[in-house]
Amino acid sequence: MNNKISVIIPTLNEASGIRKLLRHLDAQSGSGQIEEVILADGGSRDMTCDMAVNYRADNFKILVIKGDRGRARQQNHGASIAKGTILYFLHADSFPPEGFDNRILQAVEQGYHSGCFRLKFDEAHPLLTFSQWFTRFNLQLCRGGDQSLFIRKELFDAMGGFNENFVIYEDGEFHDRIYKNGTPFKVLKPAITTSARRYRENGFWNLQYHFTRVHLMYRMGYGPEKIHEYYLRNIC
Repeated sequence: MNNKISVIIPTLNEASGIRKLLRHLDAQSGSGQIEEVILADGGSRDMTCDMAVNYRADNFKILVIKGDRGRARQQNHGASIAKGTILYFLHADSFPPEGFDNRILQAVEQGYHSGCFRLKFDEAHPLLTFSQWFTRFNLQLCRGGDQSLFIRKELFDAMGGFNENFVIYEDGEFHDRIYKNGTPFKVLKPAITTSARRYRENGFWNLQYHFTRVHLMYRMGYGPEKIHEYYLRNIC
């Protein structure tokens, strides 16, 4: 099967790093099977969109689309126009490993309909080293949006995409549905590298505590509004 990958990146004021990410994707891909990189922007007021539009990649074309703010909405918007048979959702501050596209294609050809990469932070803090170690396990509890997510488009559409009621934790809710659906899921290595900037801004232990509370709130049946209210009160 001649699968093609559509990379979907939700953005909001990412001018400081978007060119670095696009250069990285260009340099680390080698399959020739990336159909497009779609920036689904949620209303950036900086130069994010202009920088992306003006970037000339060797291995893929770049599309910039604008819509309502909210990562679930933005990612669904990107998915709605994607032409690839495989959707690859990627955060703007996460950098996939060399040959990420070939690793995804190989996993899909082996029968895995969805999956992610192991995670590595760009900061060697003991808490983060401990936390990232668990991302090697194929368990819903060990999943997070920073690990990125690949999924066959037909499966994504059949599942109804991301739940737009979740302003935050949309990735956790979607992973939960993937695992409950019994979808063959693959955790790829080596790791994707993501920024620890929010830990540095909020305090490492403080942010981990509140992330854990958010996760437990979801597990205890709190709705998306209550989870969002807690997030706004405690995380900047």
